[in-house]
Amino acid sequence: MKVSISQPTYLPWLGYFDLIDQVDYFVLLDTVQFEKRSWHQRNRIKGPAGLEWLSVPVISRGRFGQSIVEVEIREAEFWRKHLDIVQLNYRHAPFFSCYFPEFEEALRQSATASHLVEVNVRLIAWFCRLLGIQTSLRRSSLMGQSGRRSELLVNLVRALNGSYYLSPLGSAVYLLNDLQQFSDAGIEVGFQNYPHPEYTQQFPPFCPYASVLDLVFNEGPRSLEIIRSGRGAPQPPSQVALRQNAP
Repeated sequence: MKVSISQPTYLPWLGYFDLIDQVDYFVLLDTVQFEKRSWHQRNRIKGPAGLEWLSVPVISRGRFGQSIVEVEIREAEFWRKHLDIVQLNYRHAPFFSCYFPEFEEALRQSATASHLVEVNVRLIAWFCRLLGIQTSLRRSSLMGQSGRRSELLVNLVRALNGSYYLSPLGSAVYLLNDLQQFSDAGIEVGFQNYPHPEYTQQFPPFCPYASVLDLVFNEGPRSLEIIRSGRGAPQPPSQVALRQNAP
C-alpha cells in the first residue's frame, strides 16, 4: 500500500496532485504548525504581468505555534475578491467557461467554513474529482496518531497499513536522517521526482509553479495527462542524498 503525506495548501500546484495521483492514500497533514505567508494560505495564478498571489486572510496575531487545523479565517468574504481576480485573469482562457461555475461554487461552499483547513481540504478534494484522481484522502487530525516529524509520519503510514512512503522532495532535509525509523517499521521510502511540464498558457512566456487552476482553465480535459507527463520515477534515498551532498 503506497502512502504520501503533505500539508494541505491553498489551490496547490501541479506537483501536489502528481503526488496524490501516485499513491493509494494521501494524508493531509493538518496537525503540524501553521506557517504564516506560506503555501498553507496562499498560491499563485497567472496574469498579464506574470504570477500573482491569492492569499486567504487568517487570524495569526497572538497565536504563534497554532497548528494548521486551528487557523481561523479573518475575512469571511475573501472568496468574492478571489473570484473577481480569477475571472479577470482567465475569462479568455479556452476552458474558463467550462470550469469557472464549478470552481465558483466549490470556493463559495468551502468558504462558509470558519477555518482555513476546511477551505483547503474541500478544494483539494474538488480538484481531485475534476481531474479524475481517485486516491483516498485522509486528514491527520482525524486519524488519532501522535509523534513528532518522522515519528508521526511513520505512525500515519502504519495506521493505513502502508509499506511504501512517497515523500515530497522538500522533506529530504530531515527525512534522510530518520530513515532508520521507516526501515524499522518495514516501510520503504521514495522521493517524488517531478520536473515541471509545460502546457499552453496565457500571457507568454510560460511560468511554471502556478496553481493547478491555471492548468485546468488552459488545458481542460487534458489536465491530468499533462500532470502525469512531468512524472519521473521516484528517487531512492541514496540518490537524493548524493545530490544533497554534492558541492
